[in-house]
Amino acid sequence: MSQKIYCIAMFQPKTGKVDELFKVLQALEPNSQREDGCIQYLVTRHIKNDFAPGTSFPIVFNEVWRDKAAFDAHCQRKEIVAFFETHCVAETGLVEDYNVCVYSDQPQYYDQPVL
Repeated sequence: MSQKIYCIAMFQPKTGKVDELFKVLQALEPNSQREDGCIQYLVTRHIKNDFAPGTSFPIVFNEVWRDKAAFDAHCQRKEIVAFFETHCVAETGLVEDYNVCVYSDQPQYYDQPVL
């Protein structure tokens, strides 16, 4: 088992703001991808597919981090804090709603070997 952190950050843009928000989120990729502990940091768009008919917010970040410390450090970077304050919290932001969740690949009651 690993200590990896998997983050899914979903964004519902305000009406007519999908393209603008996507570009703002793309601009976060280069610096985030250079962070120590970043394995994957990629903004994606929801597409229709007959084999995956579920619903989702239209824009989703797929992130993989080496461990919780790397993810926590990312969340505290000025650029990331400024994005959430400007676009998710502020009334004038581009985001109508958002949902950020983190996951582990370890079972809940994993009996980790003692070294």
